[in-house]
Amino acid sequence: MRNMSFMLTKQQIYARKKTVTRRLGWDFLKPGDVVMACEKCQGLQKGEKIVKIAPIRITSVDKVPLWEIDQLDCIREGFPNLSPWEFIEIFCKKMKCTPATLVNRIEFEYVEVSLLSCA
Repeated sequence: MRNMSFMLTKQQIYARKKTVTRRLGWDFLKPGDVVMACEKCQGLQKGEKIVKIAPIRITSVDKVPLWEIDQLDCIREGFPNLSPWEFIEIFCKKMKCTPATLVNRIEFEYVEVSLLSCA
């Protein structure tokens, strides 16, 4: 299972408030894929280990311009107090892109893991 970092939104993942993420890359994802949401996957210091949060199942993947985000998706991204433009400004600064950049809008659901399924 591939790991997906949620370093900037780990609190939203722990709280199960985030159900959409926008990514540069991850073009190979398709609905039904399951990935492991993690706190951080790259840039680990010596001795640091990947901290896994929860498995997530991809429900849709669409290539869209960043500027198309609306208020509902700000909520789904885990930022209910940000306007779409505030989200775009933060995303562009962190990812070094523009509002016109095509991003993968990835919608997902949390996979509940029962002890029985681990056998």
